[in-house]
Amino acid sequence: MGALEMAPPTPQRSSRPGVAVARLEISPPTPQRSSRRGVAVARLGIGLAALVLSTVVSADVASAGPLDAPGYTKAFACSACHGLAGNSKAAATPVLAGMPAWYLKKAIEDYASGRRVSPEMEPFAKMVKQQGVDDVANYFAAQPRARQDVKLDGGAVANGRKASVACAGCHGDEGRGDAARGVPSLQGQPAAYLKNQMLLFKADKRSPGEPELASLKAIMKTIDDATLADLAAYYSSLGR
Repeated sequence: MGALEMAPPTPQRSSRPGVAVARLEISPPTPQRSSRRGVAVARLGIGLAALVLSTVVSADVASAGPLDAPGYTKAFACSACHGLAGNSKAAATPVLAGMPAWYLKKAIEDYASGRRVSPEMEPFAKMVKQQGVDDVANYFAAQPRARQDVKLDGGAVANGRKASVACAGCHGDEGRGDAARGVPSLQGQPAAYLKNQMLLFKADKRSPGEPELASLKAIMKTIDDATLADLAAYYSSLGR
């Protein structure tokens, strides 16, 4: 008889599930991606993020705009009345840009406490105190004043210059103020705002009963309203 080729036996299953009687070929395990690749990808992502961040941080400081200034986010609400960066365009609203931080902080404290009576300003002053009055005051102090395009009456300015002798004792020549004595500058503020404040002093409606302002209010009472308007025009014309 010739040799017969024997086919490999068909695997049989035992009575125990999952156990084969005949030998079965076991496929080699499927190769899996190394965890090192994931680490490399993560490192690459971190490197790219660091590169982008360093590019932003190292950008030319001159390209920064007013929205990047420290304290801007806390002072933003003030721009609704006082203008962008504190450069008020309203006749009766003071310019905060370039205002010394010490004076703005005092004004906020006086408004918030009710010593300086103003139903409009009191809630905003309290808000500024909660957000950080130092940050807000320093922000406005660092802002440059924009050029004022408001035209003033030349005659009123000239008359106000003559009448300013009565104010020079405290506010100095040309109304520059005196920080050491707690006297603010009057230069470049809107004329209508200055006039309104002088009228409030005259009527003892601004910071009523404050002893430090008694002499100022006494002087205001000796000046007629027309001359106060001239003084406001004069001081508003300075420092523009």
